[in-house]
Amino acid sequence: MKNFALAAGLTATTLFSALATTTVSAADYIIDTKGAHAFIDFKIKHLGYSWLLGRFNTFDGGFSYDAKEPNKSAIELVIDVASIDSNHAERDKHLKNADFLNVEKFPQASFKSSGFNFSDADNAIVSGEFTLHGVTKSISFPVQKIGEGGDPWGGYRAGFEGKTSLKLTDYGISYNLGPASTHVEIGLYVEGIRK
Repeated sequence: MKNFALAAGLTATTLFSALATTTVSAADYIIDTKGAHAFIDFKIKHLGYSWLLGRFNTFDGGFSYDAKEPNKSAIELVIDVASIDSNHAERDKHLKNADFLNVEKFPQASFKSSGFNFSDADNAIVSGEFTLHGVTKSISFPVQKIGEGGDPWGGYRAGFEGKTSLKLTDYGISYNLGPASTHVEIGLYVEGIRK
């Protein structure tokens, strides 16, 4: 956990330093994981009959956003893969081993955006590099702005959600779960506190 915290801290520092030089007018936000106002969940079909749902309990990151120049937005996330939680201890143990996530060898997943393309005030396509299981691929997926404004504690917040589908074998996860379970759906729900 110490290594994850250090890496996440360095990632956030690097992100905000880069944003300060490239998006002068954009505001920087820290994703509110401490207040549990951000979530990364997943679902995958079980035998084609139902869904298996879960989440990653530990992650960190930040984003930059300005409604006046939304296409200059940026986001970066680091996920502690060992924090996977499907509400079943034995299954989680299996998901963490070499058949699936291999968390000892690949303790982190990450996403770093390379660009945003807003079609209107609230909807965009974000592109970037996603790393999982030691494999990095370029992905794009839709995101939606939920809202922004002041909070009861004198701060300012903005929130977004995004969803994507990932093919497991693209990331070197080849354990056979059957033809109905080749893809996992990922949901990202972030609420950020402006720095």
